[in-house]
Amino acid sequence: MVDQERNNHTEVSDFILIGFEVSPELHLLLFLIFLLVYVMILLGNIGMMTVILTDPRLNTPMYFFLGNLSFVDLFYSSVIAPKAMTNFWSESKSISFAGCVAQLFLFSLFIVTEGFLLAAMAYDRFIAICNPLLYSVQMSARLCTQLVAGSYFFGCVSSVLLTSTTFNLSFCASRTIDHFYCDSRPLQRLSCSDPFVQKMVTFTLSIIIILPTIIVIIVSYMYIVSTVLKIRSAEGRKKAFSTCSSHLGVVSVLYGAVIFMYLTPDRFPELSKVASLCYSLVTPMLNPLIYSLRNKDVKEALKKLLGKKNGIL
Repeated sequence: MVDQERNNHTEVSDFILIGFEVSPELHLLLFLIFLLVYVMILLGNIGMMTVILTDPRLNTPMYFFLGNLSFVDLFYSSVIAPKAMTNFWSESKSISFAGCVAQLFLFSLFIVTEGFLLAAMAYDRFIAICNPLLYSVQMSARLCTQLVAGSYFFGCVSSVLLTSTTFNLSFCASRTIDHFYCDSRPLQRLSCSDPFVQKMVTFTLSIIIILPTIIVIIVSYMYIVSTVLKIRSAEGRKKAFSTCSSHLGVVSVLYGAVIFMYLTPDRFPELSKVASLCYSLVTPMLNPLIYSLRNKDVKEALKKLLGKKNGIL
């Protein structure tokens, strides 16, 4: 009986990524949109990392976290975008089994790391605004390194758990993934084995990751708002709110999409694709724009860097 069941489970060597179910005439438009967004991601995040690394004035905890955020954004969007663009022109739209495993593992690693980095950035802003005199002492280089290393560690652990439980499922019913990249929920739909354990792991990880980080962010900003409202100077209040509003905007887009994707019933595959676009491509594109256009120090450092290059040329 067991042998017969095993024979019915055909070994999957690759998957087919359906992507967006639109008419072929729209493939060129979607390809150009993806290409434009990805180029902006590359230029924005590489530019941000270059500015932070080359300007000594940006050698502070806030920019240390921001540099790591740009690194994470650059890499997890690169896990998704090139393959998605290739599939607009590919007839087979296939991805190898190993490629699917690697895509899920790397994307999970970087997206979870980003969540913890955003929480660390909220804590950094809380100390900077609520305890400015103790900022340099409390936000030491050692603590900043530990916070970033911890973010990558939790990202790696959760990614290993999610990837291992997902690919322990039996994929015998179909190899067609109704998504534009390999994600756990679309892969669950292909399983002919009981996905209960995998669903519980996904849900539990989502709760463990989302709740603590979002609590840190909310509590930090409650204290920040309370402190800012006590500032007598209108200019001081404006500067403090400007520093934090960009961070809150990024957090809202990212967490809103992730909560819809992983903590709501899996009933709307097309809406799930739109939500995935928000955190896989839109957020990595917006982060460097928001932090550079609304940040005086970054704009000055960028002008200085571009001025040096023009001088060399």
